[in-house]
Amino acid sequence: MGTYHGKNVVITGGGNGIGFALAELLVKGGARVVITGRSQTTLDSARERLGENAIAVRGDVTELSDLEALADRVQAELGTIDALFVNAGIATLTPFESTTEQMFDELFAINVKGAFFTVQKLAPLLSSGAGVVLTTSNANVMGLPETSVYAAGKAALRSMARSLSRELLPRGIRVNAISPGPVDTGILENTMTAAAAEQFKAERVADNPMRRFGSPDEIARAAAFLAFDATYAAGTEFVVDGGVTQL
Repeated sequence: MGTYHGKNVVITGGGNGIGFALAELLVKGGARVVITGRSQTTLDSARERLGENAIAVRGDVTELSDLEALADRVQAELGTIDALFVNAGIATLTPFESTTEQMFDELFAINVKGAFFTVQKLAPLLSSGAGVVLTTSNANVMGLPETSVYAAGKAALRSMARSLSRELLPRGIRVNAISPGPVDTGILENTMTAAAAEQFKAERVADNPMRRFGSPDEIARAAAFLAFDATYAAGTEFVVDGGVTQL
């Protein structure tokens, strides 16, 4: 019997990167997992790789109707939830001088609004003792160039981990945050040129005490710990960044 046998889990942004690594870890441990994302192709591929204990639901976290449909599907398929991982997000670089209103609104709509209403719509399904984990970023405490909008959104999530914990603790539900440092998920290559991605990676590695990027699996294990094992932790942020913000 696996570590997570009998557990029901929802992961937004679960089709690739950290979200997929988390889904894979939990499914292998015996959990039933619902993953979401905006790309049906990505979700179909992830569902095939994860097997029969995974359910893929296409949806956009910025659309409340999609979140309500997700809640209905989760209730029908799982009933109640033991862990909710609010992982959907984008990491678009936004140079200060050229950031547009559209870029700003998109980042906050997905990374902040989407996270808040994901928790709100799924909270009625959370069982007593459930864990909610928000994916923040170590950028929220650093002054990295071209990340002012992204970092501000992740700082908002950090604050949300505290306030939502206060809201949900009377039901025995803990809310915490996982704060990854540089992780090689392939997202950089999708948001900038190959040359820019390589330069950005080289700079982050040079600044990191461990002299490397983290892996999605490393972040997944830390997030699972917060959700299931850290039963006396509430409103905290677990930093997993190779020591760059600590050393």
